[in-house]
Amino acid sequence: MTVESADAVVTYEVRGSTAIIRLNRPQYRNAQNSRVTYALDAAFTRAVDDDAVKVIVLGGNGKHFCAGHDIGTPERDIDQSFERKAVIWWDHVGAQGVDSRFARESEVYLGMCRRWREIPKPVIAMVQGACIAGGLMLAWSCDFIVAADDAFFQDPVVSMGIPGVEFFAHPWVTNPRAAKEMLYTGDRMPAARAHELGMVNHVVPLDELEERTLELAERIGRMPRLGLALTKKAVNQAEDLQGMRAGMDSVFGLHHAAHAHNAEVGGDSLGGVDVRSIKADTKGAAQ
Repeated sequence: MTVESADAVVTYEVRGSTAIIRLNRPQYRNAQNSRVTYALDAAFTRAVDDDAVKVIVLGGNGKHFCAGHDIGTPERDIDQSFERKAVIWWDHVGAQGVDSRFARESEVYLGMCRRWREIPKPVIAMVQGACIAGGLMLAWSCDFIVAADDAFFQDPVVSMGIPGVEFFAHPWVTNPRAAKEMLYTGDRMPAARAHELGMVNHVVPLDELEERTLELAERIGRMPRLGLALTKKAVNQAEDLQGMRAGMDSVFGLHHAAHAHNAEVGGDSLGGVDVRSIKADTKGAAQ
């Protein structure tokens, strides 16, 4: 049953033992502002606290999963304060330069994705259409990705002079050479190619996406809760022993060096790049 109002930025529904959480800004291709981030966190917490929920599915309403961080909609809320959940740090509002950007992105982007990666229940990303930049971070925080055949994956932020998104999992979810091509070109990676690289678990027809994802969730939900939680922790720990967490820490510093350079040289931490120019520069598709 869905209980949120029509204007909720995230919707929550339970079917059987599966909680279905959806981004709900389809008019902006589900671009993620801070309001969405904290609504997602509340929904994930709700699912974890509900003993009847065994598996969580994360999707997006409309044609697209998520077009990334909100860098240009009328509801962009970069200058608003929210109660911090992921890290212990001061409020970014009122601070300047790196002092502000580092505080906000440590919490809203890197910190939240790390927090969600450790959710003790299995989380499946159900992806259709665009999964871009910040959308990748959401999908990569999940345990599985089930993608529709129209889905594509893209991190175009090198066009801003920035070495990838904050949750820098590229070399681990693909491989180093594929990660470099993805980042150097900014091209769209089709779902079939993402599946070949092991980033996506299953590619299914768009009209079967929800049905197939929920079937997988139901199968997983029959397993014992503690067994699933400990298995998830085991795999995540193995991935971190391969360097993912330390690598992200290192790249996060480079990410903020790039923001600072852009701000110092051009007066804009995003390098003067907006959504329209990114789309114009990165229309290619890796095959």
